[in-house]
Amino acid sequence: MSHATILMVPGYMGSGPAHWQSWMEQQLPQACRVTGIDWTQPVLAWWASSVRQAIQEAVGPVYVVAHSFGCLASVVAIQELPGKVAGALLVAPASPARFDLLGLHPEEVSWQAGVAAWLPDKPLPCPSVLVASRNDPWMRLTSAAWWADRWGSRFVNQGMAGHINVEAGFGPWPAGLQLLHALQTCQTGMPLGNDDDALYLPKGRGGHLSRLRHHTRLLLERQTGSRLA
Repeated sequence: MSHATILMVPGYMGSGPAHWQSWMEQQLPQACRVTGIDWTQPVLAWWASSVRQAIQEAVGPVYVVAHSFGCLASVVAIQELPGKVAGALLVAPASPARFDLLGLHPEEVSWQAGVAAWLPDKPLPCPSVLVASRNDPWMRLTSAAWWADRWGSRFVNQGMAGHINVEAGFGPWPAGLQLLHALQTCQTGMPLGNDDDALYLPKGRGGHLSRLRHHTRLLLERQTGSRLA
């Protein structure tokens, strides 16, 4: 897919110049980074909205390459646009239990209090690969495997690789680039979307992301004690 866009979605605190996502951008002329995100404020509704907008505005089909909390925002956005996303490479997703709807939580939270209940509960409408690590401080390997199964993703155990970031030694990452190329190859010549697209949640005002934004807004209003404009 020569006219495809590769959308990079960093995680909490972003991906600096030494990060493998920045390196991968330099290797791929069709790559760009999602904009409109405050990397210090991991609010799922805000991030997912920015990813969704970037996917909508991209030229041609989109391959999403996400890291950490960016994976969570990406899967929410992807489920809303089944005919636009050709594939997703999800690297070291952060545990949904580390976040509530207003951001990073100091302790792990319950399923009901965290963002897990707002993530897709069925296979994504595109081929996907989820790469996880045995000693990732942000997500247990067993949990990552569980989410991969839930999203219908091919699961890759990267071994003792930490959070698969700069601190863990992942600047240039040729193996990650190979995974992306393999994902693109498997999709070449195939129609986008999924035979079960009709089963996905409605879009627009009644859509999943719209409800997520509304619920987040109500929580913010409750926290600040005033109605947001």
